Amino acid sequence: MRKEKINKGIILAAGDGDRLGHLTITCPKVLLSVKEEAPLISYPIETLAAVGISDIAIVVGYLGDKVIEVLGNGNDFGVRLQYIYNSDYLGGNAVSVYKAREWVQGEPVILCMGDHLIDGEIVKRLLDRQVFNETLCIDYAPAHHHELAEATKVAVDGTGCIKDIGKDLAYWDALDAGVFLLTENFFRALNELVQYRGTDVEISDVVRFLVSRGHRFDTCDVSGCFWADVDTKEDLDLVRG
Repeated sequence: MRKEKINKGIILAAGDGDRLGHLTITCPKVLLSVKEEAPLISYPIETLAAVGISDIAIVVGYLGDKVIEVLGNGNDFGVRLQYIYNSDYLGGNAVSVYKAREWVQGEPVILCMGDHLIDGEIVKRLLDRQVFNETLCIDYAPAHHHELAEATKVAVDGTGCIKDIGKDLAYWDALDAGVFLLTENFFRALNELVQYRGTDVEISDVVRFLVSRGHRFDTCDVSGCFWADVDTKEDLDLVRG
């Protein structure tokens, strides 16, 4: 795909955060405070805003009303927030992306995770690429705070494209940093998978499906940039410093 301006971003915030135990009984994970009481989800919102992406869809599910109440219309971040409800939030995370397909309207979009802290340089590197194809940001040099056992691994071929992706790869080159550039190709493949697998579809499943059909899924090297995935109390304590 030729390079064009990307105006839209999607942030996934539907999960129930069950691995955080009592902390998420009454508070959705993405609203847990990090530094100076800023909620976790404020970091991807601010990162997208910093690169000029002002139309952002937040896919909510578990305790979604609380997310909407705290974030509002996006004025505090200088963006426009649209909320999309995923009633199937206990399913795979690709279902949340699927729920946003009509909002995307065929445009290229940046996808972020609501429970990831990400350095603004990550999205900047992604947008600085010469062409806009399906792309995943990957880290060839994981930091000490990245939990390898739980991380999604990526195997890359000699042209920088994804060969395989998953948490259980025996041989891999980098970690999935949780930031994607997606085009209509991804949403077509996702729609096909959802039609025959229902809600049991992960984003990694869609990537593998595309790769299996010979579709190029590029990578963007973000080694050296800070990012952190918050899944457990230990992860939260770490990012709180």
